[in-house]
Amino acid sequence: MAALSLDYSANLLTFKTMFISIFLEALPFILMGVFFSALLQMFVSEQLIARIIPKNPILGMLCASLLGFIFPICECGMIPVIRRLISKGMPVYIAVIFILSGPILNPIVFFATYTAFRSRPEVIYSRMGLALITSLVIGMLVYRFIRYNPLRLSAETMYDDRNVETTHQRVGERFTSFFMHMINEFFEMSKYLIFGAFVTALIHTFVNTSQLLAYGQGTINSHLFMAGFAYVLSICSTSDAFVASSFVNTFSTGSLITFLVLGPMLDFKSTLMLLSVFKTKFVISLSTMIVITVLVLSIGLDFLF
Repeated sequence: MAALSLDYSANLLTFKTMFISIFLEALPFILMGVFFSALLQMFVSEQLIARIIPKNPILGMLCASLLGFIFPICECGMIPVIRRLISKGMPVYIAVIFILSGPILNPIVFFATYTAFRSRPEVIYSRMGLALITSLVIGMLVYRFIRYNPLRLSAETMYDDRNVETTHQRVGERFTSFFMHMINEFFEMSKYLIFGAFVTALIHTFVNTSQLLAYGQGTINSHLFMAGFAYVLSICSTSDAFVASSFVNTFSTGSLITFLVLGPMLDFKSTLMLLSVFKTKFVISLSTMIVITVLVLSIGLDFLF
């Protein structure tokens, strides 16, 4: 009985330590993420974003892939913005690149990844580089092969008058809306972080370390595990690096990159949001392209590191 009680206490301590450390490390970046997301939502118009993107397809793709540096929007708020941009004439292939790259290629996510992997700079730059390449490849595929209208609703139905109304609001009302948006998004994002930290702490507490190490070094299995893990957890890109860093000694570098790139591009919650905007056929095609491209590139990284 004493041994069981000792094991229980040790496991509980391990679980609490892992859970609290992941949550507290990620919390400042979630706060920064919701602040900038709310700021952009209330004070930056979709017309401004649309005007920044060049009309030339190649230049437009490159510009869209780097918009995250200017507009650091989390994937939680990306799809509603894109819906309004498409309704106002943005090409779908440009919108797809913005959806895929924006949640990763922005300063907040970069610094969050740097904080979590400061001793492993190859992970930081591989995440950013792979996200850029993946978004451009998929954007080119959409530009080349998607010849039908993928939108579920017509532009007229999708148009949202909230931004027009917002311009006529008094300053006080706009700031009230700003803080309400920030609070709502904070609770929306933090619940996924809590779930992710909880599951990660459970794995580290109750899964045999030697078995996890053997599985985590597999050429294919480790990538499939981390891809599924990222999809189910649906953690915001501003905090997922802290979950991934807890596996740094058990999983290969490439499989960590799979988690860090695939998750912000495609997870359970974003799939539901994509289905609300795009036709099912397009979402399946896009999801397939994302999974295959990320897995091929990240598996290739294992041969470099």
